[in-house]
Amino acid sequence: MHSYATDREQDWACSLGLTRKKRFLCSRSWMRLCLGHLWGMHALDIPLHAPPGSPPSLPSGWGFLSLSHSSGSALLAWSAEPIGVDLERLDRHFAAQALMSRYFLPAEQERLRALDRDAFQQAVLEYWLIKEAAIKWQQGSLAQDLAHWIVEADGLSACHLLSGAQIYAQRRQLGPWGIAIVSARKQSLTDAMICLN
Repeated sequence: MHSYATDREQDWACSLGLTRKKRFLCSRSWMRLCLGHLWGMHALDIPLHAPPGSPPSLPSGWGFLSLSHSSGSALLAWSAEPIGVDLERLDRHFAAQALMSRYFLPAEQERLRALDRDAFQQAVLEYWLIKEAAIKWQQGSLAQDLAHWIVEADGLSACHLLSGAQIYAQRRQLGPWGIAIVSARKQSLTDAMICLN
């Protein structure tokens, strides 16, 4: 793929190890291509700000981005309003019971324990997707915010217990991938543009 990384991104990449450098430059080029396609602009004209280890952003008036990586793939979402996304393989093997016990709140655990084994595994993954997407929406951190987000019984909304922030969620499946998209406004879930690589 032709590189659409800026000179500044090339400079940032110099401080990274070889594998991380390649991944960083490829992901920035890919994000620019997606956004260039959205706006009918050349990729290098997109005013993307995405230093290593930071969430990507655009200047005021250009909308909002959210990025998720999983198993060598990436998901980028753009919306006119703040948005959060998460991406996970649906065939991922993980200890659902342990994950639920460690990170989910009692009300969530009670709902999940009522499900049969297959539905339980799927619901735990769906809750996890929504929680991670919600943390990206709020520009928080897993360590500080995971314990405060509760997925509501409908599985289509969540609330942050400390701040009172509420979001709507949409779950999608693209091939082997499970996706969660969250926003404070339902219409933003419909209007959001996503790009999967």
